[in-house]
Amino acid sequence: MVKEKVIAQYLKSLLTGDRNECRTVIEEVLRTGIPAHQVYMDIIWPIMTEIDKLYREDQIDSAQEAFASRINRTIVNQLQNKLPRRANKEKRVVIVTAKSDKAELGGQMMNDLFESDGWETRFLGGTAGNDDIMTFIHGYAPDILLLYGYNGDDAPAVRALIDTIRGVNAFPEMRIMLSGGVFSRAEGLWEEVGADLYAETAADAVMVAQTPPEKIPTPTRTIKQRGRKKQPVEKLEPVTN
Repeated sequence: MVKEKVIAQYLKSLLTGDRNECRTVIEEVLRTGIPAHQVYMDIIWPIMTEIDKLYREDQIDSAQEAFASRINRTIVNQLQNKLPRRANKEKRVVIVTAKSDKAELGGQMMNDLFESDGWETRFLGGTAGNDDIMTFIHGYAPDILLLYGYNGDDAPAVRALIDTIRGVNAFPEMRIMLSGGVFSRAEGLWEEVGADLYAETAADAVMVAQTPPEKIPTPTRTIKQRGRKKQPVEKLEPVTN
């Protein structure tokens, strides 16, 4: 387990824009034997969500938010090749994000963890429009379409995409998962816009995605019925070769 003082040191280095110090912190953590998989879950992901919170609460400025996201992405790029690989699950996931650096960082981390877990992945990032997404999933036929990091202004477009997918009924076996952004802050909104699944973190996303549909309660579709409790998610264990 990563010590709290290490996480605090990494956050401090991020907020001052010290990329070299951030890299040093992560290298020291890896030398203690903590695997890259755990660094994603115990340092980068919680720090990423903390940066987002600090920015939304006006405790840091846009410059700090921007270079923190870019440094985190540099670190993730370096860690990606250190992730071990589980056997191919013969499952496919497509990951699409909002148009922001922090959303693409979260989506990239999810992509890396799915790939490490044995999924075939395609990361479209934040530049694909709804028509492009529809065209791609029609040809790729994923098991999961994961939409990450969308904020309140994006919710209508997310709902429109989901409605279009449901309307054409061309992907009856594909499940739609939402994570991050406004869907992490507004309880039940993921259900209201018509998604099948919700994940709080990247590790949760991997575990939820491989849960059989019959073991997941049917999502509530009306705002007045948002009281359904979240289902417990098994902790994702570090992958070993």
